[in-house]
Amino acid sequence: MTTHNSKIKAVFFDFMGTCLDWHSSVVQAFPPAINNKTASDLALEWRKQYFIANNQRYIQGLAPEDIDITLARVLDSVLEQFQDVKSQLDTDAKERLVEAWHSQPAWPEVQQAIRSIQEDLGLEVFVHANGTTRLQLDLTRSSGLNFNMLFSSQLLGVYKPAPEAYQKALQLVKLQPEEVVLVAAHAYDLRGAQNVGLRIIYIHRWTDDIDEDMEKVKTEFDYYLENMESLSDTIAKI
Repeated sequence: MTTHNSKIKAVFFDFMGTCLDWHSSVVQAFPPAINNKTASDLALEWRKQYFIANNQRYIQGLAPEDIDITLARVLDSVLEQFQDVKSQLDTDAKERLVEAWHSQPAWPEVQQAIRSIQEDLGLEVFVHANGTTRLQLDLTRSSGLNFNMLFSSQLLGVYKPAPEAYQKALQLVKLQPEEVVLVAAHAYDLRGAQNVGLRIIYIHRWTDDIDEDMEKVKTEFDYYLENMESLSDTIAKI
């Protein structure tokens, strides 16, 4: 193992979307009678509205909610826009859709990228994501990804992008903001981390930030990558 010579000591990873292909798992969980295009459209809207629901709780100062509860409530709301699908989903089918979020594959290049960061750069890697610890444990199992620690909004007691979400994780690992890189496919997350002083790398995923202006995002952050193939090299330059 080689030692990374810069002052960067660890990498925080957002999880779903950034590291994991949530879209494939959710679309596959729909009943076969629902075509893939409709399932995809509904899944993307479900994801979008989930973020809006989280942000509303954050703005209202509410404690993090179990992600399964949030997803189930948001799904019921989204189905009002997809009446044909709603008529084909009974209670069991909706429960299977929520459960699908607990088993997601990693994007193809992610495992090697994380391994390189750990072995070639000698850095610690952490999940830092909204959600529950149970969800993160299930997702590390399904994806085969290995981290030093899993930090969930449930565990930290606060949603990203609250400053406390980043500050508490930094305190727990005893690192300064400038010693940590946050890797995420969500501009709101990176903006929150940037305000706290973390170094940041944006990863573009077609499944996420569908309402963001990517041309603006490209100029907003220090690093913008289309995937994680060059992530280790990029971190080594910081």
